[in-house]
Amino acid sequence: MTIGSDIIFHDELTSTNSEALLLLKKNKDIREGTVIYTDFQSAGRGQPGTIWESQKGKNLLFSIILYPSSVIPEEQFLISMTISLGICDFIDRYFKGSKIKWPNDIYFNDDKIAGILIENSILGEGIENTVAGIGFNLNQESFPGNISNPVSLKNVTGTDYEINICLKQILADIDRRYKILLYDDRERLICEYNSRIYRLHKWNTFKTNDRVFTGRIKDVAFSGKLRVEEKDGSFNCHSFKEIEYII
Repeated sequence: MTIGSDIIFHDELTSTNSEALLLLKKNKDIREGTVIYTDFQSAGRGQPGTIWESQKGKNLLFSIILYPSSVIPEEQFLISMTISLGICDFIDRYFKGSKIKWPNDIYFNDDKIAGILIENSILGEGIENTVAGIGFNLNQESFPGNISNPVSLKNVTGTDYEINICLKQILADIDRRYKILLYDDRERLICEYNSRIYRLHKWNTFKTNDRVFTGRIKDVAFSGKLRVEEKDGSFNCHSFKEIEYII
């Protein structure tokens, strides 16, 4: 197994992604698949402008160091697809029905159970390294009021989970998906990712910079762009931060 071959644990970190990036800066020989894992992040990071809050010792907080040299920068969203599907595979061990809310959240029904932060280092025409950060709500039962629609595995199933066992499981599931990305059928990954999209083919209200409109998601391209059909039958593609759901 590549992912999880080395696991570096810290009782507390500011951010697992920040720690992984620091390691890469100090040491270029870090083995692929090395995992930085902690019980608590004092300054957990989500997408730009957001934070990830988590109760100490209750959830899965980790980052994976990868060297996806066969993935060109124009296809880097395939890495996000791969990680998302691995997390969904882990959830499938316990219950069915998880969805991927484009571009980087994992949902059950209308609630968020996990978030992903992918940071790629581009060198020339290739990806030098990737740090994939994952925050997964495992055993936490209540959340701060400023966090919108969170849910945990325990909230859904009523069961307490052994964190170290779940970490090994989720790493194995992501590892299997990563090998498909590197050596197998990428079209399969794209198709499976699109089959998991939150509110796929359902009419929603969306907001862009200049307007609010009704549309429905048709698919996500390997480039990461979201293709949305509007009521008049037209199709438009949107990059991250160009469009948001208004549910």
